[in-house]
Amino acid sequence: MAEDNSGFEVRSTISADGTFELSLERHEVRVPLPGEVTVRVEAAPINPADLLVMFGPVDTTSLEAIGSTDRPVVRGVVPPHRLASVNNRLGQSLAIGNEGAGTIIAAGSGTTHLLGRVVALRDGMFSQFRTVSASDCLVLPEGSSARDGASAMINPMTALAMVETMRREGHTALVNTAAASTLGQMLNRLCQVEDVPLVNIVRSEQQAILLRSAGARYVVDSSNPDFQTQLLDAIDQTGATLAYDSIGGGTMASDILHAMDQSQTRKSAVFSRYGSPVHRQVYIYGLLNTEDRVFRQNIGTAWSVAGWLMSWQMKKFGEETEALFHRRIVSELKTTFRTEYGEEIGLSDLFRPEVIELYRKPASGRKFLVVPKAD
Repeated sequence: MAEDNSGFEVRSTISADGTFELSLERHEVRVPLPGEVTVRVEAAPINPADLLVMFGPVDTTSLEAIGSTDRPVVRGVVPPHRLASVNNRLGQSLAIGNEGAGTIIAAGSGTTHLLGRVVALRDGMFSQFRTVSASDCLVLPEGSSARDGASAMINPMTALAMVETMRREGHTALVNTAAASTLGQMLNRLCQVEDVPLVNIVRSEQQAILLRSAGARYVVDSSNPDFQTQLLDAIDQTGATLAYDSIGGGTMASDILHAMDQSQTRKSAVFSRYGSPVHRQVYIYGLLNTEDRVFRQNIGTAWSVAGWLMSWQMKKFGEETEALFHRRIVSELKTTFRTEYGEEIGLSDLFRPEVIELYRKPASGRKFLVVPKAD
């Protein structure tokens, strides 16, 4: 920390007139109270959810770097027709960084035994320091680095919650879209360990090769002209009736429901104009495609589509399940729940136009890691 007990953090603001600013702000690092710790942040991944908060619905062609070298600012414009989508955040300065890890450098009474330990935690992690309740920290195994645990709080919990949801709702197999993502690769490893049939939908042959080399049995490329037939075959073989869709817009959810209905219908000896009575569920958990969601008239009747968020799901599961998940993540941090990173950048690099262009582009196997000490 600086001598005045301060550090820097990244913040995003959208004003009522549509002015967008991403800025590096100095903030006070308060002394931890009883039960609290101060963490020196050493690694934080850039996740898709971070980009949604960082840039919101800004017109990316309007972005320009202003400010100084030590206090950079990126400014842009949110078009008037997009402002309504962020009405509840207008005028607020939001801290960025959904998750990360670092070392405990100060501790209040009752937590001094944690001094020097590497921990993972959530929220506001594009920052140099965080003072939080010790109960909000996931203590990593001795010998673990911040890089090892930087992505321990979201993707591992999401993958585990997906499988748990499947079991609690009576399904026996899964479909996942954008399956070559960091989360998708993690879910693939988890399903192999858990012996859960998983249909992986990817968007290129390169991504299909990546997953097959990692042991995935059912991989379907949506860019293939024969996609719908291949999807039906994979769902036939797995019996999947539950899907997680991170694409969000377009026809993907409809395509999955159509294949599920076809698969179940041809297993039935009795024809019904309402399709199969076996319930099919699609959960939307991302918005890689921002177009309107389209459902065709070929998906039968026994289906549901709903939003799905890991943190809300965990509240339904309860503290006991959450603690169980945390123990498993810690024990399999470098195996099932490992994360590979492409590049390391500092906080100030987040404001460089040429770097923004790189980390805003979704690319499998190129996850950026923010390392504040690089500044």
